[in-house]
Amino acid sequence: MVSFWSGYAWPAIVIIAEVLLITVPLLVAVAYLTYFERKVIAGMQMRRGPNVVGPFGLFQPLADGLKLLLKETVVPSGSNKVVFVIAPALTFTLALVAWAVIPFDQGWVLANINVGILYLFAISSLGVYGIIMAGWASNSRYAFLGALRSAAQMVSYEVSIGFVMIAVLICAGSLNLSDIVHAQEHSIWYVIPHLPLFVIFFVSGLAETNRSPFDLPEAESELVSGYNVEYSAMTFALFFLGEYANMILMSGTITVLFLGGWLPLFSFAPFTWIPGIVWFAAKVALILFGFVWVRATFPRYRYDQLMRLGWKVFLPFSLFWLVLTAGVLEVTGWLPK
Repeated sequence: MVSFWSGYAWPAIVIIAEVLLITVPLLVAVAYLTYFERKVIAGMQMRRGPNVVGPFGLFQPLADGLKLLLKETVVPSGSNKVVFVIAPALTFTLALVAWAVIPFDQGWVLANINVGILYLFAISSLGVYGIIMAGWASNSRYAFLGALRSAAQMVSYEVSIGFVMIAVLICAGSLNLSDIVHAQEHSIWYVIPHLPLFVIFFVSGLAETNRSPFDLPEAESELVSGYNVEYSAMTFALFFLGEYANMILMSGTITVLFLGGWLPLFSFAPFTWIPGIVWFAAKVALILFGFVWVRATFPRYRYDQLMRLGWKVFLPFSLFWLVLTAGVLEVTGWLPK
């Protein structure tokens, strides 16, 4: 009995507690990211934004969630009902499980595996399946066209993201995300030598998460909101939450790869007095502000412009920068040991 408790039960309880410790704050952050976005865009457009439900409108995300929870879930009669329901759940789940390898602070990571970058890349690639499943299972031409658009868009920009990640791991000498942060601690944040890659990764993140100005799957005038047009109530909410969870995930990944993760801005007091997780959250919030800022500023791209940017600009340049990085490290003898 003692061996069962110490060998199986207690480790399972610890893992469940750690998962909840990550998932619950993340869900709260996703809910209030919608409030943050509406307030920031309202400020840029000289209006008020949510200000009625609760003080300063702070209960608006809760009211929106309650509304979607109480609405009836309508499943089209001609759809594949099993796949129709699984698709949004898959999209939302993948947005959560990717956080298993993101380090929030020194030692604060659920799974400190040595192939963290590969894990992130694999999970982000699987996100395409949820969207394809949704478009196909809806049995609607508009939904299917939107799903094909989104899948092509995500696959196209994943190639550039992959080359950017390879350039960073060459500099760090490790696929472990915590090691990548430590490598920046002993040199400089990678955003400085790899500023063009940082821009490519950020813009590709906009396309990967279907955000403006690359929100082609939601081109209302053409596709009536794209792959999720047949969804309602909580099934629609899962797609909505998955998109915002992916925004936070992309911001966390950018923070780890380019902005030093949990490292302070300067390695001396009073900056070192602030806990690492606060620095990590502040950097993630800064990147999220960039996501919102872009949405409020730029008009939507045409689909041919989107593809041309990904295949004819980002892909050749990221490949060139990868070769340049490897060459410089080899010639100067700066390759990580």
